Amino acid sequence: MSIIEKIIGNIADKREWKEMEMRAKALPSEYHTAYNAMKEYMWVSYGLSDWNEINRIFRGVLDLFEEGAAEGKKVTDLTGKDTAAFCDELVKDSPTWRDKYRIKLNNKVNRG
Repeated sequence: MSIIEKIIGNIADKREWKEMEMRAKALPSEYHTAYNAMKEYMWVSYGLSDWNEINRIFRGVLDLFEEGAAEGKKVTDLTGKDTAAFCDELVKDSPTWRDKYRIKLNNKVNRG
C-alpha cells in the first residue's frame, strides 16, 4: 500500500468514526452513556488495533442500540446485566495491540 493510499484510507476511517460518534450522540441518554462506557472498557481492556474490527464492533453496537431505543428497551435488555461480559464476547476474536506486540517480540527473538 502506498503512502497516499494509507493517508486516504486514514481520512476515510476518521470520517467513518466521526459518523459513528454522531450516531451515538443521537441516541437517548441511557444508550449514549452506555455506548461511551463500553467503548472505554473495550479500549482500555483490549486495545483494539484493527480498524475493520473496530468498525464492525462499534457499528454493530450502534445498530443494536438504535433498534433497542426505537423499541423502548433498556440497555440491559440488550446487553444483559453483565455488560462487561457482553463486551468481552464482542471482542473475543479481534486482534489487539497486545497481539501485535507479541508477534513483534517473537519475530525479533526468533531472528536472533
